[in-house]
Amino acid sequence: MVLKKASREELVFEIRFLEGVVSRAPRFVEALAVLGDAYTKIGAYDKGLRIDQRLVKLRPSDPVVWYNLACSYALTEQNDAAFAALDQAVRCGYRDWAHMRRDRDLETLRRDERFGRYWRRWQNAQEQEGKSS
Repeated sequence: MVLKKASREELVFEIRFLEGVVSRAPRFVEALAVLGDAYTKIGAYDKGLRIDQRLVKLRPSDPVVWYNLACSYALTEQNDAAFAALDQAVRCGYRDWAHMRRDRDLETLRRDERFGRYWRRWQNAQEQEGKSS
């Protein structure tokens, strides 16, 4: 994604503001989530990854936090860790399959030969959930 100069400047301003907020309130989950997203939007994937790693420690059962961590790992081409985080997201209840299929952040995973195996396992688990409900 190419950002217009004004958009990038706005994101840099937002990042600086949020960095100040989380330096004073390091457990402020919502601010951390927005900060991680802003880092990713400007292409600072390593910084976004560090934020997502912090968020997982603060919210270990949140499927969206695990999903975002998987995206950060994928963006930094750490596919093994990305698959593990995505698997944990699914175990925690992540079920937005359509988004997972089209999310550009996961492109490196979809090109990985393991994606099909993981996908089938996740879909089978979802089918089993439906049968037990």
